[in-house]
Amino acid sequence: MKKIGVYPGTFDPVTNGHLDVIKRALKIFDELIVAVAVSSYKKNPLFTVEERLYFIRETTKELENLKVEPFDGLLVDFLKEKKAVAIVRGLRAVSDYEFELQLAHANRRLFKEAETVFLMPSEEYSFLSSSIVKEIVYFGGSVKNLVPAIVEKALKKKFKGRV
Repeated sequence: MKKIGVYPGTFDPVTNGHLDVIKRALKIFDELIVAVAVSSYKKNPLFTVEERLYFIRETTKELENLKVEPFDGLLVDFLKEKKAVAIVRGLRAVSDYEFELQLAHANRRLFKEAETVFLMPSEEYSFLSSSIVKEIVYFGGSVKNLVPAIVEKALKKKFKGRV
């Protein structure tokens, strides 16, 4: 039986930290599905789901055993549908742990077979988040080496003339 992992997120936009976690997860699972959230009651994404899917697909096309799919609704329902054995979550710092632990327990409450695997990105990405990237670009800073080139270009276009 294939061990399928699901790495869910908004990925607005995908960062090199996300890509690092994807590569680490592929060493553990036979197949990894990057599940891009279509909607969220908490977040208002800068990029459309189509753009976010495109960025991830383009920057991971050389990776084997990886799928990039949209999902909407409860993550545990997506896991059941895909016959996945685990949820992959990235932990950057201790401050992430409390929230991630709560999510892991909630997911297990909803689906007792839901395991969560926490992976830490490389040290160079331990501070990195999509929000930080957007803020840097918004104020005219460089995100070279923090995001893929296509994402950097798209961010500059989105924020052109805002500052």
